[in-house]
Amino acid sequence: MKSYNCDLQLHGKFAAGVSKSMEIPVIAQQSKLKGLDVLVTADIFHKKWFEHVKENIVEETNGVFCDKNNNAHFIIGGEVEDNKRIHHLLYLPDLQSAVQLREKFFAFGNLDCSLCGRPKLRLSAEQIAKKVEEVGGIFGPAHSFTPYTGIYAFFDSAKEAYGQMGEKLLFIELGLSADTFFADKISENHKYVFLSSSDAHSPWPNRIGREFNRIKMNKPDYKSLVLALKNREEKMVELNVGLNPMEGKYHKTACNECFEQYSLEQAKQLNFKCIKCGSQIKRGVRDRIEMLADTKKETHPNFRPPYLHSLPLAEIIQLSTGAKNVNSQLVQSKWKDLVERFETEIKVLVDASIKEITEVDAQTAKKIDSFRKGFVHY
Repeated sequence: MKSYNCDLQLHGKFAAGVSKSMEIPVIAQQSKLKGLDVLVTADIFHKKWFEHVKENIVEETNGVFCDKNNNAHFIIGGEVEDNKRIHHLLYLPDLQSAVQLREKFFAFGNLDCSLCGRPKLRLSAEQIAKKVEEVGGIFGPAHSFTPYTGIYAFFDSAKEAYGQMGEKLLFIELGLSADTFFADKISENHKYVFLSSSDAHSPWPNRIGREFNRIKMNKPDYKSLVLALKNREEKMVELNVGLNPMEGKYHKTACNECFEQYSLEQAKQLNFKCIKCGSQIKRGVRDRIEMLADTKKETHPNFRPPYLHSLPLAEIIQLSTGAKNVNSQLVQSKWKDLVERFETEIKVLVDASIKEITEVDAQTAKKIDSFRKGFVHY
C-alpha cells in the first residue's frame, strides 16, 4: 500500500471560466511538478471533454488510468449541479460507466454546451445519487459550505439532502471555505471522510492542488479510493491540506457587491440588504456553521487525519519577498530552485525538513515552518 497525493475536483477547458490550458497533457505535467499523484478526469459528461480524456489517457492495468506520458493517474469523475443549484462530485469505475451515466442524465439537462463542464440537471440530489449508484459509482457534495452552491446553504444536514440515499454517503468535500475544525463542529459529519480539493480552473501549481488529500491506496484507482473512504479503522486518508477558511471570500457574512461585512444578527435586522450599497447580504460560512454546530468543544472522530493549513508555494515566496505577484521573475526563480532541489512543490510544503529548505531559501523556509506549526496571523 502506498500514499498518494490526490486532487479530486478539477474542471476541463470546456467549463465556464476555465483556462484553455486545462487539457490532460498539461494538467498531468503540471501536477507532477506540484507533487500530485492522482487526479479526477473532471467534466466527464461533456461529449467533447470525454473525447479529449479518452484520447489522452490509457488503461495501465484493469481500472488504473494514466496520461500517455505517465505523469499522473486519473480517476473517472465529474461534477454536476442539481435542481436547487447544489453541486455534487461523482466518481466512477471506468469510462463505460461514465457513458452509461451520461445517458441517464441526458434528458435532464444540457450536457454539451460551451460552458457545461458542470451541467445543470433537473434532478434532486437524491435522484442524482440513485443514478450514480446504478452504474456503480459514488457521490458526495462539493464545496459543501459555500453559500450559493453548497449543500448546507439549502439543508441542515448532508444526509437530509440525499434523502434515502443519505445512508450511502461516504464523504463530503470541504472546499476552500471550510476545514476539519469547522466541519466537525457538526456532529453528523463525524460519520464522513473529509476531502479537500482545489476545484482548479487552471493547471498551474498555484491553482491545481492548492487543496489536496494524502490517501493510502493499493492502486491509484477507483476501487482503492472507495476502499479508503470506507475503511475508517486503518485511517487511510492520512492528511488534508488546504487554505485556512479565513482566506475564503465567503468566510464572513458580507454584501455581494461592496463586500461590507456584517454580523449575522445585523444582517437579519437589515433583512439581508446592505445599508452601504443596497445589494443583498450573503450569510457567511462561519455563521452558517455556528448555526448548525452541536458540539461544545473541538472533537473529531478517531479516523480524522490532521489538517494542514497552507498556501501554494509561489504565494508563500511572494509573502517572504514582498513581490507584487506570484508571476514575478523573483518568485518564479525561487520557486524553480526549490522544486528542482526537492522534486515537487508538495515535498517543499509538507515533507522536506526546514533545515534542508533553509539551505536553499532561508526566508521561505521560515514562512513554511510557520504554516506547519500554525503560527500564521490572518
